[in-house]
Amino acid sequence: MSPRRNRPRGGEKPTEQPGEPGDRYGGFGRSESWQGEEWSVRHVAGASAAGKRYRCPGCDQEIPSGVPHVVAWPEHGGVEDRRHWHKACWNAKDRRTTRVQRSRNAPKY
Repeated sequence: MSPRRNRPRGGEKPTEQPGEPGDRYGGFGRSESWQGEEWSVRHVAGASAAGKRYRCPGCDQEIPSGVPHVVAWPEHGGVEDRRHWHKACWNAKDRRTTRVQRSRNAPKY
């Protein structure tokens, strides 16, 4: 007996929904509501920020350069309010606790 296939054999992925043009990395920004305010959200490929590393506020881990991620900032905020998130952390932001616990050896930046 052959093992069961968990993936569809072809066509579109079942979790992938047709979205707006530019919905993938490097695409257009959109607006989302979170914590009672509107946030501008943009998916970025990470390739343009060669050598830069960011710290995700969702998991407090580094986002290495070249890794696709999400940039989000409050609608009425400025450039200094932008935060770089892992895509999974941004999607799970409502399910996380309010305070991220750091390990003893984690850097404070």
